[in-house]
Amino acid sequence: MATIRPFKAIRPTKDKAFFVASRSYEEYGPDELNAVLQHNPFSFLHIINPGFKFEKNITGKERFHLVRNRYLEFLEENIFQKDGEAGFYLYQIEKGDFKSLGFFCACSVEDYRNGTIKKHEDTIQQRETLFADYLHTVGFNAEPVLMTYPDNELINTIFQRKIQREPEYDFTSTDRVNHKLWRISYPEGIEKLQKAFEQMDSLYIADGHHRSASSNLLAEYRKAENKSHIGTEPYNYFMAYLIPESQIRIYEFNRMVKDLNGYATDEFLIQLDKHFIIEKRDDGLCRPKQKHEFSMYLEGDFYSLHLRQTHYTFTDALSHLDTQILFKTVLEPILDISDLRNDARISYGCGKDNLIRMKEGVDKGDFAVGFSLVPTTIEEIKAIADAGLVMPPKSTYIEPKLRSGLAIYEL
Repeated sequence: MATIRPFKAIRPTKDKAFFVASRSYEEYGPDELNAVLQHNPFSFLHIINPGFKFEKNITGKERFHLVRNRYLEFLEENIFQKDGEAGFYLYQIEKGDFKSLGFFCACSVEDYRNGTIKKHEDTIQQRETLFADYLHTVGFNAEPVLMTYPDNELINTIFQRKIQREPEYDFTSTDRVNHKLWRISYPEGIEKLQKAFEQMDSLYIADGHHRSASSNLLAEYRKAENKSHIGTEPYNYFMAYLIPESQIRIYEFNRMVKDLNGYATDEFLIQLDKHFIIEKRDDGLCRPKQKHEFSMYLEGDFYSLHLRQTHYTFTDALSHLDTQILFKTVLEPILDISDLRNDARISYGCGKDNLIRMKEGVDKGDFAVGFSLVPTTIEEIKAIADAGLVMPPKSTYIEPKLRSGLAIYEL
């Protein structure tokens, strides 16, 4: 049984939503970030980058306290306002032929602990602790965890009726993404949505494993501090964006390696021959077309690598995953890369033109070889999560990518 809870969001006033909404901080290059901070005083980036005001790079606890101060300033200046009624927040993102419709809600840390909320990635303890300390100081959650649920006719009917009405926000950002937000605050709608999710056995984290783990850690901190803890306090929940499985897009990450671990090209190909049927291609950019097929770019040539299933043993859901197959047949035994997260010899690429960028990187000599894979599927993610297994790093790049600042959950 999955528990969802409405909340009173802190949101920008309608006339400022366009100016407040920001992409993830990591997506901005230095020049673009500086331009936004210089020319848009309402951007949410001012809250999470408070050192700009003092022309100083501020880190650690000092930054956390200043983030809190900037947040309070946005409230005091009525850039942000708090809703008077608790609700769910329906949020639609549309660009080109891609449209996603999900909603912001509060999810239970208890569901995370008991496995109702399922994960497929490992987290790093240091990052968990750092972000939990951040949340503890700033007192709000502005980065929702992206989670999926099975497509549901009742939920979809409620949403389709709601989006016929005028949205609270309707704007197009400069990257040509249209954003619309509606508030569902009527008791009947809230109750129907809660009951629908009570019928679901599981929710699946698509993006935000560290945010989930940190929210769980924060709840432990706050519980220890609160002698009157009863379990319904805001810190027992975290903000999530729930979306039907059919409305996410999953892209692949390429793998690019700086050297061949001492092998000459012909020696490397012979090593690969143990596990793959190798086909040299002469038809331009070569993308893999099916599971267990890989595209390799090496010394100016593309190759198709087809897994020899007689030389590879499938044992569980993880062993069927292409990123795991490449790791176990090539990266670890041949190229001597065992730490996919920290080894400086391997890099990853994603996005629309990632195959072209992979080729350019090899042609320039930045890398010796590149591998392209087909995207992981939602069924594979769920199978691995259900089995309590963990994917290799950089197995999925998932959209939609949400804007920050449109709905904030106070802790």
